[in-house]
Amino acid sequence: MTKLLAIIGVLAIIVVAAAAVFFFGGFYNVSAALGDPEWVKSSLVRVRQASIERHAKERPPINLDDRATLISGARAFSQRGCVACHGGPGANWEKFSEGLQPGPPDLKELAHALSPQYIFWVVEVGIKMKGMPSFGAIEVPDQEIWSIVAFVKRLPNVSDQDFKTWTAAPPRAQ
Repeated sequence: MTKLLAIIGVLAIIVVAAAAVFFFGGFYNVSAALGDPEWVKSSLVRVRQASIERHAKERPPINLDDRATLISGARAFSQRGCVACHGGPGANWEKFSEGLQPGPPDLKELAHALSPQYIFWVVEVGIKMKGMPSFGAIEVPDQEIWSIVAFVKRLPNVSDQDFKTWTAAPPRAQ
């Protein structure tokens, strides 16, 4: 039994050393021009999902169905640059977002499956290795983040015209 444990220990040390050489020796290509190998993609997805499920607990302190909150969220979504990566009703993604690896999700397709807590947490703290910035780190107030959550939850049903109207600059006082 001792001999078996010694062999397992030696193999573990060899695997760790090989992994260290592979990653820290520069053999793993971090280029965004190349897609990740499938094992990296699936590992990152699993790690991301587990982390979000563990940490995304905060409940909405506001009514996400309130029209003023929805409109405020559409405006914040537009002004904070969310449209650049995720697009919006009648608004295309910016060309640079095609170069992100992994690419940004199409929120119109995902919004129904994501809880408000999930969306809030991701917007507030961001996601490493996804290009998703932390809005909390730049001191965006929680109230504004919740308004973005309200908008994202309704995103699949927002018309191009409504989005254009809601995100238009208010008229200037003269």
